[in-house]
Amino acid sequence: MTEHPDLAGLQRRLAEFAAARDWQPYHTPKNLVAALSVEASELVEIFQWLTPEESARVMDDPGTAHRVRDEVADVLAYLLQLCEVLGIDPLAALSAKIDRNEERFPAPRPDAAD
Repeated sequence: MTEHPDLAGLQRRLAEFAAARDWQPYHTPKNLVAALSVEASELVEIFQWLTPEESARVMDDPGTAHRVRDEVADVLAYLLQLCEVLGIDPLAALSAKIDRNEERFPAPRPDAAD
């Protein structure tokens, strides 16, 4: 495994992992979205009662940092699996969404008189 694997490689590994366990019948869009929601909720749970200041320092505690990384990985894994099942290129989808947001919410222009 490389230090910084590419997105396609990660999706391939996830697909191979599921195939080796015969999990594909369960990886329907509905089930993957439900699993994604559960994992996102587990990430929320870590931060639920923290103050804003505590949440900014969450990675300072090794145990909590490990939990955060694991839940982020779970969220990303289910999102990538969902994209694979639905034929969505997640990077292209994100790029298109950023383009739309830049049009919808233009950055303020500095006053020309300044």
